[in-house]
Amino acid sequence: MQPFELPDFYMPYPARLNPHLEQARAHTRGWAARMGFFEPQLGHHIWDETDLERHDYGLLCAYTHPDCDSPELDLITDWYVWVFYFDDHFLELFKKTGDTRGARDYLERLRAFMPLDSVEMPEPTNPVEQGLADLWPRTVPSMSLDWRRRFAGTTQALLEESRWELANITEGRIANPIEYIEMRRKVGGAPWSANLVEHAVAAEVPAELAYTRPLRVLCDTFADGVHLRNDIFSYEREVRSEGENANGILVVERFLGCATQAAAEIVNDLLTSRVQQFEYTALTELPLLFAEYGATPRAQLAVAAYAKGLQDWQAGGHEWHLRSSRYMNKSSTRTSSTAALPTTLIPNGIGISALRLTPGSLGLGPRVKSFAHAPEPVGPTPLPEIYMPFTLRLNPRVDAAREHIVDWARGMGMLEPAPGVEVNIWSERDLRDFDFPLCAAGLDPDATGDELDLSSGWLTWGTYVDDYYPAVFFPAKNVVAAKAQGLRLAEFMPIEGAAAELPGNPLEAGLADLWARTTAPMDGAQKQEFRRAIQSFLTACEWEVLNHTLHRIPDPIDYVEMRRDTFGSDLTKSLSRLTHGNLVPPQIYRTQTLSNLENTAADYAVLLNDLFSYQKETEFEGDFHNGVRVIRNFLGCDRDRAVTVVNDLMTARMEQFERVVSVELPTLYEEYELEPDVRRVLDRRARELQDWLAGILHWHLECRRYGEEHLIARYRPAPPAPAVPVTPGFTRPSGLGTTAYRFGAARSVHS
Repeated sequence: MQPFELPDFYMPYPARLNPHLEQARAHTRGWAARMGFFEPQLGHHIWDETDLERHDYGLLCAYTHPDCDSPELDLITDWYVWVFYFDDHFLELFKKTGDTRGARDYLERLRAFMPLDSVEMPEPTNPVEQGLADLWPRTVPSMSLDWRRRFAGTTQALLEESRWELANITEGRIANPIEYIEMRRKVGGAPWSANLVEHAVAAEVPAELAYTRPLRVLCDTFADGVHLRNDIFSYEREVRSEGENANGILVVERFLGCATQAAAEIVNDLLTSRVQQFEYTALTELPLLFAEYGATPRAQLAVAAYAKGLQDWQAGGHEWHLRSSRYMNKSSTRTSSTAALPTTLIPNGIGISALRLTPGSLGLGPRVKSFAHAPEPVGPTPLPEIYMPFTLRLNPRVDAAREHIVDWARGMGMLEPAPGVEVNIWSERDLRDFDFPLCAAGLDPDATGDELDLSSGWLTWGTYVDDYYPAVFFPAKNVVAAKAQGLRLAEFMPIEGAAAELPGNPLEAGLADLWARTTAPMDGAQKQEFRRAIQSFLTACEWEVLNHTLHRIPDPIDYVEMRRDTFGSDLTKSLSRLTHGNLVPPQIYRTQTLSNLENTAADYAVLLNDLFSYQKETEFEGDFHNGVRVIRNFLGCDRDRAVTVVNDLMTARMEQFERVVSVELPTLYEEYELEPDVRRVLDRRARELQDWLAGILHWHLECRRYGEEHLIARYRPAPPAPAVPVTPGFTRPSGLGTTAYRFGAARSVHS
């Protein structure tokens, strides 16, 4: 008996079958036999020919790559047979046995079979190595070095992050939802599939566009769609039969405490949302990207062909899951009723016309919900019990920093109406109420006076940007103006020399001053990295303007990932690394352990901010970029339930942070045999983040930015009272100040 009824899937694209299917099936049977896939491995049965026939990876590839020629389909099918064989080979030899040391050595060797600029490889010792040694030289010669790097990176991630699954199985640990989505992209391999799509359609994504947000979102939404769909179909096999715990339905079951059927419906809602975001990005963000980068017709056609290839993969992958004996697919409805009309996204000229979505893709149920938002009175948010395991330490220089920041902000023009828009973003009273030096004093309790002033300056500037964009660009729904402002700000971050232009508003003046003071001791590479972090923050602000313009509430995944940038997490991370010198090798910063350390802290901080700022943003600003609002919209629940879910996510990320510090960092030290000096630097980074987290909570509790009475005073000030004539002969009573002449006080005196 199935553990749940399969949900009604949303699939707006028609599946098509490659005519070379039978040739691919025959070819890959012979190839798998030559690679040794049907032979026992160290006493373990992995596959026999019957397994390969039942799983029918030829059908998968014929559905997911319907337009490529026969030799290309043979190659692609061999890759997928290899990757599924690897998954089962790793399961039998390492997941089931718990052999973590053997798993590390096994995965480490596979790197040698993916050279970027040669074909030299060691002698294969098992079928997985043999298959990779055969596939790599058949694939990479026709592709650029940039593509090879990307493909090698996603292949390594697919292979090596299997250790994350193994560690969780060994510990009996189920990931939290944010961690799961991040890691599933790597373990599940869909980014790897996206790279192969470029090969199959013979259209590489141009290097200058490959790392931009729209292209990243296309890949990520594709990956999430592939993996969440697979989680629904594979739950019975993975969770019930194989004892695995890396499955989205299981994650939701445990996190929300709901039944399996309800968890499956929630995962399917998220799957639908990710497919719809893919459509949304292709329709709205790619044309803007082409215009911003001046993309050539050839580049635009390449991106369009890539997007269509991802679309074909989604449709074909869904159809294969419905047919393969590898998965649970009894009594399934094929697609939702909204998918009955075919939708295509095909090359059709250049520019905007190259990306065409027909009305069949509307998916009106979930889609309307994502675009339905109106400001509403929500009242003060009842705060839950917040988990904070770290002790606050405050910098004793905070009072001097408070006075300095007021003078600095006034000098930058932040306390006056912004030029050209005549919007008064802040008053001096607002700035004092916000008390950014108190936040800086908690984030860096050991800073010198100058360091504390600089840190307070960055917090002030970043929050001013955060308030400026909604005040200036939201009302006019002006995405172009927001992007133009971002381009202007880039001019005030020179890598060499001084800025060529003079600041034209407080945003530019503040950035020019902070950039010059902060980057003075940096070399060119450090400046580039720091500049990239600031630009990520500004790009995220533009994302908010675009969402506001289109009235689009982001889904939880898109929200969490972009919220890190709107909160300035990358900026904070970059500033911290600059203080550590060059002791830590760059490859260590690229490990999943360091990524987990930074991201868990960032997610806790942004979700904490969302709890405190919910009323401010939802009721007073009409903004929907808030975790509580996003969860309310996605789950269809009330405010209090959404607050509980957000707090549970915060707690889960904090507990994961603690686990990274206590378990993953020491493991990393041993695995890479790091020197004591490097270990001390990373231990210090962990302590800095602990101070950061405790300081942020303290600031939210103590500042006057979020309380209702302060929000009313800032956003709904009482109109000035009319002057009250003084009765002739009236003498002001002794002891009353000038406030006695306000209307209420004067009336009481008269009475």
